[in-house]
Amino acid sequence: MSIPQSGGGPIEHHSQLAEYLAQGCKPEADWRIGTEHEKFGYCRDSLKPLPYDGPRSIRAMLEGLRDRFGWSPVEEQGKLIGLERDGANISLEPGGQFELSGAPLETIHQTCDEVNSHLAEVKEIADEIGVGFIGLGAAPEWSESQMPMMPKGRYRLMTDYMDRVGTHGKQMMYRTCTVQVNLDFSSEADMVKKLRVALALQPVATALFANSPFFDGKPNGMKSWRSRIWRGLDNSRTGMLPFAFEDGMGFERYVDWVLDVPMYFVYRDGKYIDALGQSFRDFLKGELPALPGEKPTLSDWADHLTTVFPEARVKKFIEMRGADGGPWRRLCALPAFWVGLTYDQGALDAAWDMVKGWDAETREALRVAAAEQGLQGRVGDISMHDLAREAVGIAEAGLKARARPGNGGLVPDETHFLAALKESVETGRTPADELLAEYHGDWGGDLRRIYAAHSY
Repeated sequence: MSIPQSGGGPIEHHSQLAEYLAQGCKPEADWRIGTEHEKFGYCRDSLKPLPYDGPRSIRAMLEGLRDRFGWSPVEEQGKLIGLERDGANISLEPGGQFELSGAPLETIHQTCDEVNSHLAEVKEIADEIGVGFIGLGAAPEWSESQMPMMPKGRYRLMTDYMDRVGTHGKQMMYRTCTVQVNLDFSSEADMVKKLRVALALQPVATALFANSPFFDGKPNGMKSWRSRIWRGLDNSRTGMLPFAFEDGMGFERYVDWVLDVPMYFVYRDGKYIDALGQSFRDFLKGELPALPGEKPTLSDWADHLTTVFPEARVKKFIEMRGADGGPWRRLCALPAFWVGLTYDQGALDAAWDMVKGWDAETREALRVAAAEQGLQGRVGDISMHDLAREAVGIAEAGLKARARPGNGGLVPDETHFLAALKESVETGRTPADELLAEYHGDWGGDLRRIYAAHSY
């Protein structure tokens, strides 16, 4: 999850809210790729999740990376909660999920180099202290009571609030992992088209990257339990944003939706002030109960933007949020999929042609089908497998058109990063299908074998 925002003066006019988002507009030459991925850490001898403190812990991992690889510390209330280096940062999800938020990079070649470097650094420290890391969409067997809480004030507030507004919020916070990519737009119209494509095709990404068929120590009946969790979190701040497909969609319309989402907190002087359920509209009027008489700054608005969780989210860029965390190859495949679909105009047009006839009910039904059945999902006469085949084909064409070489020019473009997805399209099998086959086959129902088989 996001770290507190900083900078930005007081909000004096409502128009500043949309203008803040519009500041993300940039020419195509300046578009970048920001990849984020989370993973679960565990103690190798006990196969239990890492605590925050101790010789085998989250803190020990952060300290090791800081001391050996030149990362700068990020602290909250005297606790080490993250690291920064060269435009990237390492942060912690509520249950200690270890997240790399990558630097904004020009090509997927660079993104994959960043992933490789990060995982090598993590493995070097982890091996020395008896720790392992695994990429899955949901913790396969750890119970809620086994999960630690990281020492971040934001998480304490959110934990208390989740059961008031949904059924699965704490599962999301403590027992899920994702891989996502953050992408740029050139104008308001470009943002709208990319957001619509992102929302409509997010179920295809969910299906292709489905990697959470286990929960609480057994199969859960889903290919992506993580995706199912998001449907039970808080309907006021999640979902497929039907309004984004209506006439008049733009920055201002998105702002209106975010303003109607109840607040979590206000960050002041290094502390999170409880504003659970309160209104940012009241805050704009100086009537927020948590801070009576005080009006928000642009950094408060930036913070509030991080507390909405639709399947694709707008900030000064667009975040693609539908994929489960997973193995190394798919950490590079996720940005390749979305860059191919959205960073070439021909591909973006083709992707929009693919989805523009769907209504809100169809898009939501696809979201449900992706979680439940992965590539085997169907909605009426629409086959998820066929959608995935078409979307991957468009993404491949988009990457060929981008023609960004790698390896000193020896690799002509970025299309090879789609290899894992092309295999899934050819076989109809996702990581979840492969995990279930192993569980019912060679593992003989012993889920503990997942750690040796699938850790980084």
